[in-house]
Amino acid sequence: MTQITLRRPDDWHLHLRDGAMMRAVLPETTRHFGRAIVMPNLVPPVVTGADAAAYRDRILAAKPRGSKFRPLMTLYLTEETQVRDLRAAAEIGLIAAVKLYPAGATTNSASGVRDFSKVRRVLDNMAQIGLPLLVHGEVTDPEIDIFDREAAFIDRVLDPIRRETPGLRVVMEHVTTSEAVGYVRDGGPDLAATITAHHLVINRNHILAGGIRPHYYCLPVAKRESHRRALVGAATGGDASFFLGTDSAPHTDAAKLQACGCAGCFTAPNAIATVAEVFDAEGALDRLEAFMSLNGPAFYRMAPNEDTITLTRGDPAPWPREIATGDGPVTVFDPGMPLHWRVA
Repeated sequence: MTQITLRRPDDWHLHLRDGAMMRAVLPETTRHFGRAIVMPNLVPPVVTGADAAAYRDRILAAKPRGSKFRPLMTLYLTEETQVRDLRAAAEIGLIAAVKLYPAGATTNSASGVRDFSKVRRVLDNMAQIGLPLLVHGEVTDPEIDIFDREAAFIDRVLDPIRRETPGLRVVMEHVTTSEAVGYVRDGGPDLAATITAHHLVINRNHILAGGIRPHYYCLPVAKRESHRRALVGAATGGDASFFLGTDSAPHTDAAKLQACGCAGCFTAPNAIATVAEVFDAEGALDRLEAFMSLNGPAFYRMAPNEDTITLTRGDPAPWPREIATGDGPVTVFDPGMPLHWRVA
């Protein structure tokens, strides 16, 4: 197969940042994606409906002329989140989900939840109105090894929340382990998961073997090869519980290349090509559209995009090595293999 046409994909987990950075990276997403769930972990975070409306307006003002891209806004769950504000934002379609960051789990997560009993009423209301909870699935207990934090989160946090809040619709963001894949597969219709392009192609050796490679460092951190293979199986296997969320997370090189560098892989320019390469290698191109364009809208109770994109296969396609921003250059994720697929 040298050509495939798909419904236009959506990105169900995206970091756009703000200001000069957002204006520079946004076109890399709007070029290929119809919609995107936009993460709220700005500084300060997007915690109210008014915050979400203002951030949405800044994104819309910055998108390229003629683009039909639609940002899907989220609220950052805190122990002070007000049910009335959240419900009002959901009822008018301002927000599509609420994001749970355990405090200290990742970039700009200091305002996250520490005491889950303080958000019980919020979660109950979300279950009532069907508003999805998006979870960064890692515990932050320093005694838990960083490679075990996702599995520990399922046992300690996520499973108790779901048992105590029947009907709560949950997306496990950027899953990285076979344990998470198994939990989602057995979790029923109210549980789904996003998988990133970079976690489909790198394991922890890519970060650490032969020297530290900061541009492969992300959170949750990439795991063993056996876990990567489990992710590939989940993505390409046809299970509607899994769909693409790139977690494209731009940081300037100055922020990445230092003694305590930031976590995140900037994949927006080549995420679709990378995923297509993985599906091609697995003989699963017939399932690519479901993973990138259909499963996500179905879980979010939205119609798939009506327009299409066409991917063609040929000689290895180049991608930009970096994106210039007003804050400094941002290095584009290197999948470590030739990408023969490109968006026509």
